[in-house]
Amino acid sequence: MTALVIRDVRPLGGAPADILIEAGRIAAIGPGLAAPAGAAVEDGAGALALPGLIEGHAHIDKTLWGMAWVPNDVGPSIQEKIDNERRFRAATGHDARVQSERIAREYLANGTTRIRTFVDIDTKAGLKHLHAVLATRAALAGLIEMQVVAFPQSGLLARPGTDRLLDAAMAAGADIVGGLDPCAIDRDPVRHLDVIFGLAQKHGRGVDIHLHEPGEMGAFSLDLILERTAALGMRNAVVISHGFCLGQIGERERDALLARMARSGVAIATTAPPSRPVPPVAACRAAGVAIFGGCDGIRDTWSPYGRPDMLERAMLIGLRNNFRRDEEVGWAFDCVTAQAARGCGFADHGLTPGMRGDVVLVGAATVAEAVVARPPRRLVVSAGRVVARDGARA
Repeated sequence: MTALVIRDVRPLGGAPADILIEAGRIAAIGPGLAAPAGAAVEDGAGALALPGLIEGHAHIDKTLWGMAWVPNDVGPSIQEKIDNERRFRAATGHDARVQSERIAREYLANGTTRIRTFVDIDTKAGLKHLHAVLATRAALAGLIEMQVVAFPQSGLLARPGTDRLLDAAMAAGADIVGGLDPCAIDRDPVRHLDVIFGLAQKHGRGVDIHLHEPGEMGAFSLDLILERTAALGMRNAVVISHGFCLGQIGERERDALLARMARSGVAIATTAPPSRPVPPVAACRAAGVAIFGGCDGIRDTWSPYGRPDMLERAMLIGLRNNFRRDEEVGWAFDCVTAQAARGCGFADHGLTPGMRGDVVLVGAATVAEAVVARPPRRLVVSAGRVVARDGARA
């Protein structure tokens, strides 16, 4: 692999420096670095250098990105959205292979080099969508590091046989066992968690559970999840996605749950929707809980909104948390970089020697300005390879 030198950049807004990447990793950062023989050289022209961005909660198998507009008349409940999506996919033959790669490449052009994505596993589709996304992961290997969550979107216990499909999905190459609303959807939280954590233990993998459940119901499910995590010694292997209940219950109960999450290394993925209570980023950080960001579904049958741009998601997280000071906006940026790497377990992330050679250049003075302005990505480097310029794939 050809070495790469990126000259005259300001890593995270610091002093001007060069970045040397060799064998796909950052070898050195400093002023006036010597370029190895045969190295490629890029002029950063004083740009702000950011680490590769991380998408921590996506559903790339179901996106309609780049397709003709699909009118949305879905009802408000989770179950209505699930049923509507199943009907749409069955009626149209939605191609998860084409669509997942299409949006993954858009993520890459916008500076995202790592993605955790959920893939629907159910008794109707079987492993069809999983195989499509695994093919996309293989096609983009070396460009995007992708974690795939086997996700029982239509319910687990409610659809007998889903447990066996999840087991097969893990054997086929999924990385994480997914779960969904143990009380509200399956109405048997203990058995639901028995299956999910049993599969995680069998395959030596982590767990990521969608928890949309409100208030005390969600807090009850979270309590059970924390008990199970501690009993099985699964520290740093469990993520709660959404966790809306943490934005609804009282501060005393919330903080007690956050303290337990910190002890067990249970992280939170937030999409910061404007229409739902959300886990407060500042309180999570103060408790020592990793909280990171994701776009959730983008242009799908659930919602017509969204863009594959993690700087935009950081801005939305900042807005939802009423972050105004530069330091606070920096916390929102952490949700799509350092905290996402910690929560998802993506190794070797950051702008320091020895880390993976992922660098994103933007025209901004500071990290806070980059989040607020979301400027075009001048250059995107993934594992030492230039993959995009000025928002277009290289």
